[in-house]
Amino acid sequence: MNDNNSPAEIIDEASAPRVVAREHHPISRANISSNALKVLYRLKEAGYQAFLVGGAVRDLLLGLHPKDFDVATNAHPDQVKQLFRNCRLIGRRFHLAHVRFGYEIIEVATFRAAHTPIDEDNSVDEAGHRLVDERGRILRDNLYGTIEEDVWRRDFTANALYYNISDFSVWDYVGGYEDAQARVLRLIGDPETRYREDPVRMLRAVRFAAKLNFGIHIDTATPIPKLAWMLDGVPPARLFDEVNKMFLAGYAIRSFELLWDLGLLEHLFPDLAAAMNTDPNSLAARVLRLGLEGTDERVRADKSVTPTFLFAVLLWPSIQEAFAKLQPEQGDVHALLAACDQVTARQQARVAVPKRFTLPLREIVGLQPRFAYREGRRALRLLDHPRFRAAYDFLLLRAAAGEVDPDLAQWWTDIQTMSVEQRTSMVEQGGGGAPEGGQRRRRRRRRRPRPPAA
Repeated sequence: MNDNNSPAEIIDEASAPRVVAREHHPISRANISSNALKVLYRLKEAGYQAFLVGGAVRDLLLGLHPKDFDVATNAHPDQVKQLFRNCRLIGRRFHLAHVRFGYEIIEVATFRAAHTPIDEDNSVDEAGHRLVDERGRILRDNLYGTIEEDVWRRDFTANALYYNISDFSVWDYVGGYEDAQARVLRLIGDPETRYREDPVRMLRAVRFAAKLNFGIHIDTATPIPKLAWMLDGVPPARLFDEVNKMFLAGYAIRSFELLWDLGLLEHLFPDLAAAMNTDPNSLAARVLRLGLEGTDERVRADKSVTPTFLFAVLLWPSIQEAFAKLQPEQGDVHALLAACDQVTARQQARVAVPKRFTLPLREIVGLQPRFAYREGRRALRLLDHPRFRAAYDFLLLRAAAGEVDPDLAQWWTDIQTMSVEQRTSMVEQGGGGAPEGGQRRRRRRRRRPRPPAA
């Protein structure tokens, strides 16, 4: 397919799909959600076209297990709602149907006409597509389209495959079947035009390439460094969602490297990009990489991951760089917290991290110097701090990177397994610790009260 074709030319080319018969592809209904099959079959029995579409078809072709199953149909949302009592319509302008089966939701979308970009709330820009009379009655509504038009609104060829429930074939209008087999990510249409329509597509290219271990086609990758500046105009709240999708799905380290290589990192994390460009092999940079690798391992082990810890890892090189500038003027804890506040405030202008994540992030960072004190009640109080566990995990990360003494991390690991009496005895013996970069603080002797004068 010629990537420089116009939308109209692509729709003309897409009018005759390549149909891959059941015996020539590996997709089996046994690997499709039973609830998705119920939706597909009911639509088919009601006389509508019904296709499994998008990432689910791509993943099934690759032998992966899809997380979601989306359906595309020529039935309008109101018609879908009539077929399913467990259906709810969402979206302010362009409705989508959500058919709920317990905790699983099957999203059913009506084929969309070309040139109807999707907003964050699953709505579309109706300008020029809907004509109403003076009473508000709809005279023309061409927001909905055909399957040939629906192909155009999808981003990448590998995501534009349709599994037909009528005969279990796969319909391919844009060469997505070959691209999926070759593990190549390619935009539909002219890449520069598609990026200008929605700059977030550049981040989607990174996310899919990292997740699927696809190579990005040269025509799709080439315009990205030149157009990366367009991300500066994307709402920071939307970028927060995209960052979470990239870094909390088990492919964080690969996503980070792609963002850096393609010149996108500086438009998401300007301070981090500056710190990495200054010294990509610093200890803080090693903390970052180990943290992202650990995040990936937790996701693959089906363990919990949080944006709080993720952003602590992502901002740590920037915080350390800002801390180095403030440290001569202030004490360790105050300087570290001031650096954290500065970096976080600047970061909010690009990626809007909610306070429910930045406040505990600040505590995790602020507790790091306290680990250096291993004597007296202060050490025991730290064990009871509500952020102790997260801060301790961050300490382990820093120790693994060589930023702090491994013996310090081991001491805090050991004390957690002890009884209360053993902990008290351990800290009363002095704990063997001293503040990082300084000498142990001398304990003040308690003055004995003088006996009353005779």
